[in-house]
Amino acid sequence: MQVCTNQVDENIDIKQSDIPLLNSLKSYSLRNLSCFDVPGHVKDQGVDILNYYLGNHIMSMDINSSPTMDNVSNPSGIIKQSQDLLAKAYDCDQAFFITNGTTQAIHAMILSVIGPNEKILLPRNIHKSVINALILSGGCPVFVQPEFDEELGISLNLDVNKVEEEINNHKDIKALFLLNPTYYGACSDLKKIINICKQKNIIVLVDEAHGAHFPFNKELPPSAMSLGADMSAVSIHKTGGALTQASALLFNKKNVDIGKVRRSINMLQSTSASYLLMSSIDGARYNLEKNGENQLSNALNLSRYAKHKLNKIKGIKVISTELTKSDGCRYIDETKLCINTKGINLTGFEVYDLLYSKFDIQVELGDLYNILALVSIGTTKYDIDKLINAIDTISKVYKKNKSMNAIKLKEIMPSIAINPRDAFYKEKEAVKLELSLNRISGESIMAYPPGIPIIAPGEIITKDIIDYIKMLKDEKAHLTDMNDKSIETILVIKDR
Repeated sequence: MQVCTNQVDENIDIKQSDIPLLNSLKSYSLRNLSCFDVPGHVKDQGVDILNYYLGNHIMSMDINSSPTMDNVSNPSGIIKQSQDLLAKAYDCDQAFFITNGTTQAIHAMILSVIGPNEKILLPRNIHKSVINALILSGGCPVFVQPEFDEELGISLNLDVNKVEEEINNHKDIKALFLLNPTYYGACSDLKKIINICKQKNIIVLVDEAHGAHFPFNKELPPSAMSLGADMSAVSIHKTGGALTQASALLFNKKNVDIGKVRRSINMLQSTSASYLLMSSIDGARYNLEKNGENQLSNALNLSRYAKHKLNKIKGIKVISTELTKSDGCRYIDETKLCINTKGINLTGFEVYDLLYSKFDIQVELGDLYNILALVSIGTTKYDIDKLINAIDTISKVYKKNKSMNAIKLKEIMPSIAINPRDAFYKEKEAVKLELSLNRISGESIMAYPPGIPIIAPGEIITKDIIDYIKMLKDEKAHLTDMNDKSIETILVIKDR
Protein backbone atom coordinates (compact mmCIF):
# COMPACT_ATOMS: atom_id res chain seq x y z
CA MET A 1 0.00 0.00 0.00
CA GLN A 2 1.34 3.40 -0.77
CA VAL A 3 0.29 6.98 -0.42
CA CYS A 4 -1.02 8.10 -3.78
CA THR A 5 1.26 10.93 -4.90
CA ASN A 6 0.49 11.03 -8.61
CA GLN A 7 -2.92 12.71 -8.72
CA VAL A 8 -3.27 15.42 -11.34
CA ASP A 9 -5.45 18.50 -11.55
CA GLU A 10 -8.45 17.47 -13.64
CA ASN A 11 -8.97 21.10 -14.65
CA ILE A 12 -5.70 21.21 -16.59
CA ASP A 13 -6.35 21.52 -20.32
CA ILE A 14 -4.56 18.69 -22.10
CA LYS A 15 -4.09 18.66 -25.87
CA GLN A 16 -3.60 15.94 -28.47
CA SER A 17 -0.04 17.20 -28.83
CA ASP A 18 0.62 16.15 -25.22
CA ILE A 19 2.03 12.72 -24.32
CA PRO A 20 1.65 12.71 -20.51
CA LEU A 21 2.26 9.01 -19.84
CA LEU A 22 5.14 8.59 -22.27
CA ASN A 23 6.86 11.73 -20.99
CA SER A 24 6.43 10.68 -17.37
CA LEU A 25 7.73 7.19 -18.09
CA LYS A 26 10.79 8.63 -19.80
CA SER A 27 11.44 10.97 -16.86
CA TYR A 28 10.98 8.13 -14.39
CA SER A 29 13.43 5.92 -16.28
CA LEU A 30 16.07 8.67 -16.21
CA ARG A 31 15.66 9.35 -12.51
CA ASN A 32 18.43 7.97 -10.28
CA LEU A 33 16.06 5.78 -8.30
CA SER A 34 17.19 2.83 -6.21
CA CYS A 35 14.37 0.34 -6.74
CA PHE A 36 13.30 -2.20 -4.13
CA ASP A 37 10.05 -3.10 -5.88
CA VAL A 38 8.93 -5.19 -8.81
CA PRO A 39 9.86 -5.91 -11.57
CA GLY A 40 12.83 -7.88 -10.30
CA HIS A 41 15.18 -7.03 -13.15
CA VAL A 42 15.55 -3.56 -11.50
CA LYS A 43 15.58 -1.58 -14.74
CA ASP A 44 18.69 -2.86 -16.56
CA GLN A 45 20.63 -4.34 -13.64
CA GLY A 46 19.50 -7.96 -13.39
CA VAL A 47 19.12 -9.71 -16.75
CA ASP A 48 21.90 -8.93 -19.24
CA ILE A 49 20.51 -11.18 -21.97
CA LEU A 50 17.28 -9.16 -22.14
CA ASN A 51 19.24 -5.91 -22.31
CA TYR A 52 21.27 -7.36 -25.19
CA TYR A 53 18.33 -8.70 -27.20
CA LEU A 54 15.59 -6.17 -26.41
CA GLY A 55 17.54 -3.02 -25.52
CA ASN A 56 17.28 -0.89 -28.65
CA HIS A 57 15.18 -3.34 -30.66
CA ILE A 58 11.82 -3.30 -28.90
CA MET A 59 9.86 -1.74 -31.78
CA SER A 60 11.30 -4.08 -34.42
CA MET A 61 10.70 -7.12 -32.19
CA ASP A 62 7.07 -6.22 -31.40
CA ILE A 63 5.47 -8.64 -33.86
CA ASN A 64 2.36 -10.74 -34.43
CA SER A 65 2.29 -14.52 -34.86
CA SER A 66 3.52 -15.86 -38.20
CA PRO A 67 4.35 -19.29 -39.68
CA THR A 68 7.92 -19.15 -38.35
CA MET A 69 7.08 -17.58 -34.97
CA ASP A 70 4.45 -20.08 -33.72
CA ASN A 71 1.15 -19.23 -32.01
CA VAL A 72 0.61 -19.16 -28.24
CA SER A 73 -3.00 -20.38 -28.55
CA ASN A 74 -1.84 -23.70 -30.02
CA PRO A 75 1.97 -23.80 -29.81
CA SER A 76 3.83 -26.44 -31.79
CA GLY A 77 7.17 -24.81 -32.60
CA ILE A 78 9.45 -22.31 -30.87
CA ILE A 79 6.87 -21.25 -28.26
CA LYS A 80 6.32 -24.91 -27.34
CA GLN A 81 10.10 -25.42 -27.06
CA SER A 82 10.40 -22.38 -24.78
CA GLN A 83 7.46 -23.53 -22.65
CA ASP A 84 9.00 -27.01 -22.34
CA LEU A 85 12.27 -25.48 -21.12
CA LEU A 86 10.32 -23.42 -18.58
CA ALA A 87 8.50 -26.54 -17.34
CA LYS A 88 11.82 -28.33 -16.85
CA ALA A 89 13.25 -25.35 -14.96
CA TYR A 90 10.23 -25.29 -12.64
CA ASP A 91 10.05 -29.07 -12.12
CA CYS A 92 6.56 -29.53 -13.54
CA ASP A 93 4.90 -31.44 -16.39
CA GLN A 94 3.88 -28.43 -18.44
CA ALA A 95 4.19 -24.64 -18.42
CA PHE A 96 2.04 -22.08 -20.21
CA PHE A 97 3.13 -18.55 -21.07
CA ILE A 98 0.79 -15.92 -19.63
CA THR A 99 0.88 -12.35 -20.92
CA ASN A 100 -1.82 -10.73 -18.79
CA GLY A 101 -0.05 -11.14 -15.48
CA THR A 102 -0.55 -13.76 -12.79
CA THR A 103 -4.12 -12.46 -12.46
CA GLN A 104 -4.89 -14.28 -15.72
CA ALA A 105 -3.10 -17.42 -14.53
CA ILE A 106 -5.13 -17.43 -11.30
CA HIS A 107 -8.37 -16.95 -13.23
CA ALA A 108 -7.46 -19.84 -15.54
CA MET A 109 -6.48 -22.12 -12.65
CA ILE A 110 -9.74 -21.60 -10.81
CA LEU A 111 -11.95 -21.71 -13.93
CA SER A 112 -10.42 -25.04 -14.94
CA VAL A 113 -11.16 -26.65 -11.57
CA ILE A 114 -14.06 -24.88 -9.82
CA GLY A 115 -17.59 -24.70 -11.26
CA PRO A 116 -20.77 -23.00 -10.02
CA ASN A 117 -21.45 -23.60 -6.30
CA GLU A 118 -18.37 -25.81 -5.87
CA LYS A 119 -16.33 -25.06 -2.76
CA ILE A 120 -12.73 -23.89 -2.62
CA LEU A 121 -10.77 -23.49 0.62
CA LEU A 122 -8.51 -20.45 0.76
CA PRO A 123 -6.78 -17.99 3.10
CA ARG A 124 -8.48 -14.63 3.68
CA ASN A 125 -5.32 -12.70 2.68
CA ILE A 126 -5.74 -13.59 -1.00
CA HIS A 127 -5.23 -11.21 -3.90
CA LYS A 128 -8.32 -9.63 -5.45
CA SER A 129 -7.82 -11.75 -8.59
CA VAL A 130 -9.03 -14.78 -6.63
CA ILE A 131 -12.32 -13.10 -5.71
CA ASN A 132 -12.75 -12.07 -9.34
CA ALA A 133 -12.03 -15.65 -10.46
CA LEU A 134 -14.84 -16.83 -8.17
CA ILE A 135 -17.17 -14.26 -9.74
CA LEU A 136 -16.31 -15.76 -13.14
CA SER A 137 -16.61 -19.39 -12.04
CA GLY A 138 -19.48 -19.13 -9.56
CA GLY A 139 -17.45 -20.99 -6.94
CA CYS A 140 -18.06 -20.69 -3.20
CA PRO A 141 -15.16 -19.59 -0.98
CA VAL A 142 -14.51 -21.19 2.40
CA PHE A 143 -12.02 -18.98 4.19
CA VAL A 144 -9.32 -19.93 6.68
CA GLN A 145 -7.93 -17.15 8.85
CA PRO A 146 -4.14 -16.95 8.40
CA GLU A 147 -1.92 -16.58 11.43
CA PHE A 148 -1.19 -13.02 12.45
CA ASP A 149 1.90 -11.26 13.77
CA GLU A 150 0.74 -8.64 16.28
CA GLU A 151 4.07 -6.82 16.39
CA LEU A 152 4.33 -6.29 12.64
CA GLY A 153 0.59 -6.00 12.10
CA ILE A 154 0.66 -8.40 9.13
CA SER A 155 -0.98 -11.67 8.19
CA LEU A 156 1.38 -14.62 7.85
CA ASN A 157 0.30 -17.90 6.26
CA LEU A 158 -1.87 -20.87 7.17
CA ASP A 159 -1.48 -23.20 10.14
CA VAL A 160 -1.55 -26.82 8.92
CA ASN A 161 -3.89 -27.84 11.75
CA LYS A 162 -6.45 -25.17 10.84
CA VAL A 163 -6.39 -26.27 7.21
CA GLU A 164 -6.99 -29.89 8.21
CA GLU A 165 -9.80 -28.83 10.55
CA GLU A 166 -11.61 -26.92 7.79
CA ILE A 167 -11.18 -29.82 5.37
CA ASN A 168 -12.78 -32.13 7.93
CA ASN A 169 -15.60 -29.61 8.53
CA HIS A 170 -16.36 -29.27 4.81
CA LYS A 171 -16.41 -32.70 3.20
CA ASP A 172 -17.34 -31.30 -0.21
CA ILE A 173 -14.31 -29.05 -0.73
CA LYS A 174 -13.00 -29.58 -4.25
CA ALA A 175 -9.80 -27.51 -4.19
CA LEU A 176 -7.44 -25.72 -1.84
CA PHE A 177 -5.86 -22.41 -2.83
CA LEU A 178 -2.60 -21.41 -1.13
CA LEU A 179 -0.07 -18.57 -1.13
CA ASN A 180 3.61 -19.46 -1.47
CA PRO A 181 4.76 -17.00 -0.24
CA THR A 182 2.57 -14.21 1.11
CA TYR A 183 3.38 -10.66 0.04
CA TYR A 184 5.70 -10.45 3.05
CA GLY A 185 7.48 -13.74 2.31
CA ALA A 186 5.80 -16.16 4.75
CA CYS A 187 5.38 -19.77 3.58
CA SER A 188 3.23 -22.48 5.16
CA ASP A 189 4.38 -26.06 5.64
CA LEU A 190 3.27 -26.69 2.09
CA LYS A 191 4.42 -30.31 1.97
CA LYS A 192 2.23 -31.32 4.92
CA ILE A 193 -0.77 -29.46 3.51
CA ILE A 194 -0.36 -31.04 0.06
CA ASN A 195 -0.12 -34.52 1.63
CA ILE A 196 -3.36 -33.91 3.57
CA CYS A 197 -5.10 -32.81 0.37
CA LYS A 198 -3.85 -35.83 -1.59
CA GLN A 199 -5.41 -38.15 0.99
CA LYS A 200 -8.76 -36.38 0.47
CA ASN A 201 -8.49 -36.04 -3.35
CA ILE A 202 -8.47 -32.25 -3.05
CA ILE A 203 -6.78 -30.34 -5.87
CA VAL A 204 -4.02 -27.95 -4.74
CA LEU A 205 -3.70 -24.59 -6.50
CA VAL A 206 -0.95 -22.17 -5.52
CA ASP A 207 -0.53 -18.44 -5.99
CA GLU A 208 3.25 -18.25 -6.31
CA ALA A 209 3.29 -14.72 -7.73
CA HIS A 210 6.06 -13.71 -5.34
CA GLY A 211 8.03 -16.96 -5.52
CA ALA A 212 9.29 -17.16 -9.12
CA HIS A 213 12.87 -17.30 -7.82
CA PHE A 214 12.39 -20.18 -5.35
CA PRO A 215 13.59 -23.10 -7.54
CA PHE A 216 16.93 -21.49 -8.30
CA ASN A 217 18.62 -21.33 -4.89
CA LYS A 218 18.52 -23.96 -2.13
CA GLU A 219 18.51 -21.33 0.63
CA LEU A 220 15.07 -20.18 -0.50
CA PRO A 221 11.79 -21.88 0.44
CA PRO A 222 10.76 -24.90 -1.66
CA SER A 223 8.59 -24.25 -4.70
CA ALA A 224 5.02 -25.51 -4.89
CA MET A 225 5.56 -27.73 -7.92
CA SER A 226 8.58 -29.44 -6.35
CA LEU A 227 6.33 -30.42 -3.43
CA GLY A 228 3.57 -31.89 -5.60
CA ALA A 229 1.04 -29.07 -6.11
CA ASP A 230 -1.33 -29.54 -9.05
CA MET A 231 -1.02 -26.02 -10.47
CA SER A 232 0.91 -22.88 -9.66
CA ALA A 233 0.64 -19.32 -10.97
CA VAL A 234 4.06 -17.65 -11.11
CA SER A 235 4.96 -14.00 -11.77
CA ILE A 236 8.20 -14.35 -13.70
CA HIS A 237 8.32 -10.55 -13.88
CA LYS A 238 8.15 -9.98 -10.12
CA THR A 239 11.24 -11.84 -8.94
CA GLY A 240 12.43 -13.71 -12.05
CA GLY A 241 13.54 -10.81 -14.23
CA ALA A 242 10.99 -10.83 -17.07
CA LEU A 243 9.04 -7.81 -18.30
CA THR A 244 5.99 -6.67 -16.34
CA GLN A 245 2.88 -8.85 -16.94
CA ALA A 246 5.02 -11.81 -18.04
CA SER A 247 3.86 -14.80 -15.99
CA ALA A 248 3.40 -18.55 -16.25
CA LEU A 249 0.88 -21.20 -15.30
CA LEU A 250 2.65 -24.36 -14.14
CA PHE A 251 0.85 -27.67 -14.31
CA ASN A 252 1.15 -31.28 -13.17
CA LYS A 253 -1.06 -33.63 -15.19
CA LYS A 254 -2.20 -36.22 -12.67
CA ASN A 255 -5.33 -34.64 -11.14
CA VAL A 256 -6.38 -31.90 -13.57
CA ASP A 257 -7.83 -32.04 -17.09
CA ILE A 258 -5.22 -30.36 -19.31
CA GLY A 259 -7.85 -29.66 -21.96
CA LYS A 260 -9.83 -27.59 -19.48
CA VAL A 261 -6.70 -25.70 -18.50
CA ARG A 262 -5.89 -24.89 -22.13
CA ARG A 263 -9.46 -23.79 -22.84
CA SER A 264 -9.49 -21.56 -19.76
CA ILE A 265 -6.20 -19.93 -20.75
CA ASN A 266 -7.32 -19.35 -24.35
CA MET A 267 -10.63 -17.90 -23.18
CA LEU A 268 -8.77 -15.28 -21.13
CA GLN A 269 -5.65 -14.69 -23.22
CA SER A 270 -5.42 -12.22 -26.08
CA THR A 271 -5.05 -13.83 -29.51
CA SER A 272 -2.40 -11.14 -30.05
CA ALA A 273 -0.24 -12.12 -27.10
CA SER A 274 2.91 -10.02 -26.82
CA TYR A 275 6.06 -11.63 -28.22
CA LEU A 276 8.08 -9.16 -26.17
CA LEU A 277 6.53 -10.50 -22.96
CA MET A 278 6.83 -14.15 -24.01
CA SER A 279 10.43 -13.76 -25.13
CA SER A 280 11.25 -12.02 -21.85
CA ILE A 281 10.05 -15.15 -20.02
CA ASP A 282 12.39 -17.21 -22.19
CA GLY A 283 15.31 -14.86 -21.46
CA ALA A 284 14.54 -14.70 -17.74
CA ARG A 285 14.42 -18.51 -17.54
CA TYR A 286 17.77 -18.72 -19.34
CA ASN A 287 19.29 -16.22 -16.92
CA LEU A 288 17.91 -17.96 -13.83
CA GLU A 289 19.21 -21.34 -14.99
CA LYS A 290 22.64 -19.92 -15.83
CA ASN A 291 23.13 -17.22 -13.19
CA GLY A 292 20.25 -17.54 -10.75
CA GLU A 293 22.04 -19.43 -7.98
CA ASN A 294 24.83 -16.85 -7.75
CA GLN A 295 22.55 -13.84 -8.24
CA LEU A 296 20.14 -15.06 -5.56
CA SER A 297 22.97 -15.90 -3.14
CA ASN A 298 24.12 -12.32 -3.60
CA ALA A 299 20.56 -11.06 -2.98
CA LEU A 300 20.30 -13.12 0.21
CA ASN A 301 23.66 -11.86 1.47
CA LEU A 302 22.68 -8.25 0.74
CA SER A 303 19.34 -8.72 2.51
CA ARG A 304 21.01 -10.21 5.59
CA TYR A 305 23.56 -7.39 5.61
CA ALA A 306 20.72 -4.84 5.42
CA LYS A 307 18.83 -6.53 8.25
CA HIS A 308 21.93 -6.48 10.46
CA LYS A 309 22.56 -2.78 9.79
CA LEU A 310 18.92 -1.68 10.02
CA ASN A 311 18.37 -3.44 13.34
CA LYS A 312 21.08 -1.22 14.82
CA ILE A 313 19.00 1.90 14.07
CA LYS A 314 17.00 3.00 17.12
CA GLY A 315 13.27 2.47 16.58
CA ILE A 316 13.69 0.29 13.47
CA LYS A 317 13.19 -3.46 13.45
CA VAL A 318 13.56 -6.01 10.66
CA ILE A 319 12.08 -9.43 11.36
CA SER A 320 12.51 -12.35 8.96
CA THR A 321 13.68 -15.80 10.07
CA GLU A 322 12.25 -15.16 13.55
CA LEU A 323 8.78 -15.51 12.04
CA THR A 324 9.37 -19.22 11.36
CA LYS A 325 8.57 -19.87 15.03
CA SER A 326 4.94 -19.10 14.19
CA ASP A 327 2.44 -21.82 13.26
CA GLY A 328 1.74 -19.90 10.06
CA CYS A 329 5.31 -19.61 8.82
CA ARG A 330 7.36 -22.75 8.15
CA TYR A 331 9.75 -20.90 5.82
CA ILE A 332 10.53 -17.25 5.13
CA ASP A 333 11.82 -15.63 1.96
CA GLU A 334 14.75 -13.59 3.26
CA THR A 335 14.94 -11.49 0.09
CA LYS A 336 11.89 -9.60 1.37
CA LEU A 337 12.88 -6.94 3.92
CA CYS A 338 9.90 -6.15 6.13
CA ILE A 339 11.06 -3.00 7.95
CA ASN A 340 8.92 -2.11 10.98
CA THR A 341 8.65 1.64 11.65
CA LYS A 342 6.42 1.71 14.75
CA GLY A 343 9.42 2.54 16.94
CA ILE A 344 9.86 5.93 15.25
CA ASN A 345 6.09 6.62 15.37
CA LEU A 346 5.78 6.84 11.61
CA THR A 347 3.44 4.74 9.51
CA GLY A 348 4.81 2.73 6.64
CA PHE A 349 2.79 5.02 4.36
CA GLU A 350 4.76 8.03 5.62
CA VAL A 351 8.14 6.32 5.34
CA TYR A 352 7.29 5.06 1.84
CA ASP A 353 6.53 8.61 0.75
CA LEU A 354 9.65 10.06 2.41
CA LEU A 355 11.92 7.49 0.76
CA TYR A 356 10.49 8.29 -2.67
CA SER A 357 10.30 12.08 -2.41
CA LYS A 358 13.41 12.85 -0.34
CA PHE A 359 15.85 10.01 -1.03
CA ASP A 360 15.09 8.68 -4.54
CA ILE A 361 14.23 5.23 -3.21
CA GLN A 362 11.24 3.21 -4.41
CA VAL A 363 10.13 0.38 -2.11
CA GLU A 364 7.41 -2.15 -2.82
CA LEU A 365 4.82 -0.93 -0.35
CA GLY A 366 4.04 0.81 2.89
CA ASP A 367 1.37 -0.33 5.33
CA LEU A 368 0.37 0.87 8.78
CA TYR A 369 3.48 -0.35 10.58
CA ASN A 370 5.99 -1.37 7.89
CA ILE A 371 7.61 -0.81 4.57
CA LEU A 372 8.48 -3.77 2.36
CA ALA A 373 11.70 -3.64 0.34
CA LEU A 374 12.42 -6.39 -2.19
CA VAL A 375 16.04 -7.43 -2.68
CA SER A 376 16.33 -9.06 -6.09
CA ILE A 377 18.71 -10.35 -8.74
CA GLY A 378 19.30 -6.76 -9.83
CA THR A 379 19.94 -5.18 -6.41
CA THR A 380 23.41 -3.78 -5.72
CA LYS A 381 25.28 -2.98 -2.50
CA TYR A 382 25.10 0.67 -3.48
CA ASP A 383 21.29 0.42 -3.41
CA ILE A 384 21.34 -1.35 -0.05
CA ASP A 385 23.64 1.21 1.57
CA LYS A 386 21.50 4.01 0.17
CA LEU A 387 18.41 2.44 1.77
CA ILE A 388 20.16 1.93 5.14
CA ASN A 389 21.41 5.52 5.21
CA ALA A 390 17.98 6.87 4.25
CA ILE A 391 16.20 4.92 6.99
CA ASP A 392 18.81 6.08 9.49
CA THR A 393 18.22 9.72 8.49
CA ILE A 394 14.43 9.32 8.62
CA SER A 395 14.67 7.81 12.12
CA LYS A 396 16.55 10.89 13.34
CA VAL A 397 15.05 13.75 11.34
CA TYR A 398 11.42 12.74 10.79
CA LYS A 399 10.67 10.66 13.91
CA LYS A 400 7.45 11.69 15.67
CA ASN A 401 7.04 11.96 19.42
CA LYS A 402 3.42 10.86 19.69
CA SER A 403 2.63 7.15 19.67
CA MET A 404 0.62 5.55 16.88
CA ASN A 405 -2.85 4.19 17.49
CA ALA A 406 -3.06 0.41 17.18
CA ILE A 407 -5.89 -1.51 15.54
CA LYS A 408 -6.66 -5.18 16.05
CA LEU A 409 -6.38 -6.29 12.45
CA LYS A 410 -6.61 -9.92 13.55
CA GLU A 411 -10.30 -9.50 14.28
CA ILE A 412 -11.14 -8.47 10.72
CA MET A 413 -12.54 -11.64 9.14
CA PRO A 414 -15.96 -10.94 7.60
CA SER A 415 -18.63 -13.60 7.30
CA ILE A 416 -19.88 -14.66 3.87
CA ALA A 417 -23.59 -14.12 3.23
CA ILE A 418 -23.71 -14.98 -0.48
CA ASN A 419 -21.11 -16.11 -2.99
CA PRO A 420 -19.16 -13.46 -4.93
CA ARG A 421 -20.88 -14.10 -8.28
CA ASP A 422 -24.38 -13.67 -6.81
CA ALA A 423 -23.26 -10.48 -5.08
CA PHE A 424 -21.76 -9.17 -8.32
CA TYR A 425 -25.04 -9.53 -10.23
CA LYS A 426 -27.54 -8.49 -7.53
CA GLU A 427 -29.06 -5.01 -7.50
CA LYS A 428 -27.10 -2.59 -5.35
CA GLU A 429 -27.43 0.77 -3.65
CA ALA A 430 -24.92 3.23 -2.22
CA VAL A 431 -25.17 3.94 1.51
CA LYS A 432 -23.02 6.04 3.82
CA LEU A 433 -20.06 3.99 5.02
CA GLU A 434 -20.97 4.55 8.68
CA LEU A 435 -24.53 3.31 7.98
CA SER A 436 -23.44 0.11 6.23
CA LEU A 437 -23.09 -1.99 9.40
CA ASN A 438 -24.40 -5.55 8.92
CA ARG A 439 -25.23 -4.94 5.25
CA ILE A 440 -23.92 -7.26 2.52
CA SER A 441 -21.15 -5.64 0.51
CA GLY A 442 -21.72 -5.28 -3.21
CA GLU A 443 -18.13 -4.33 -4.02
CA SER A 444 -14.51 -4.79 -3.04
CA ILE A 445 -12.41 -2.21 -1.23
CA MET A 446 -8.68 -2.73 -0.86
CA ALA A 447 -5.39 -0.97 -0.42
CA TYR A 448 -3.05 -1.47 -3.37
CA PRO A 449 -0.48 -2.82 -3.17
CA PRO A 450 -0.91 -5.55 -2.00
CA GLY A 451 -4.44 -5.80 -3.42
CA ILE A 452 -5.93 -7.91 -0.62
CA PRO A 453 -9.65 -7.11 -0.21
CA ILE A 454 -10.64 -5.51 3.10
CA ILE A 455 -14.20 -6.37 2.15
CA ALA A 456 -15.34 -8.41 -0.86
CA PRO A 457 -18.70 -8.80 -2.63
CA GLY A 458 -21.04 -11.02 -0.63
CA GLU A 459 -19.38 -10.41 2.75
CA ILE A 460 -21.09 -8.81 5.76
CA ILE A 461 -19.77 -5.39 6.73
CA THR A 462 -18.72 -5.19 10.40
CA LYS A 463 -17.74 -2.31 12.67
CA ASP A 464 -14.09 -3.43 12.48
CA ILE A 465 -14.20 -3.13 8.69
CA ILE A 466 -15.79 0.33 8.78
CA ASP A 467 -13.22 1.53 11.34
CA TYR A 468 -10.33 0.05 9.35
CA ILE A 469 -11.42 1.66 6.08
CA LYS A 470 -11.80 5.03 7.83
CA MET A 471 -8.35 4.71 9.36
CA LEU A 472 -6.73 3.83 6.03
CA LYS A 473 -8.50 6.79 4.47
CA ASP A 474 -7.22 9.09 7.24
CA GLU A 475 -3.69 7.76 6.65
CA LYS A 476 -4.11 8.55 2.93
CA ALA A 477 -3.59 4.94 1.88
CA HIS A 478 -4.13 4.22 -1.82
CA LEU A 479 -7.56 2.57 -1.71
CA THR A 480 -8.94 1.08 -4.92
CA ASP A 481 -11.83 -0.74 -6.61
CA MET A 482 -14.64 1.12 -4.81
CA ASN A 483 -17.43 2.84 -6.73
CA ASP A 484 -17.13 6.06 -4.69
CA LYS A 485 -13.55 7.32 -4.86
CA SER A 486 -14.17 9.57 -1.84
CA ILE A 487 -15.14 6.45 0.17
CA GLU A 488 -18.01 8.37 1.76
CA THR A 489 -20.36 5.62 0.56
CA ILE A 490 -20.15 1.90 -0.14
CA LEU A 491 -22.20 -0.27 -2.49
CA VAL A 492 -24.36 -2.82 -0.67
CA ILE A 493 -26.89 -5.40 -1.83
CA LYS A 494 -30.36 -3.87 -1.99
CA ASP A 495 -32.78 -5.14 0.63
CA ARG A 496 -35.99 -6.41 -0.91
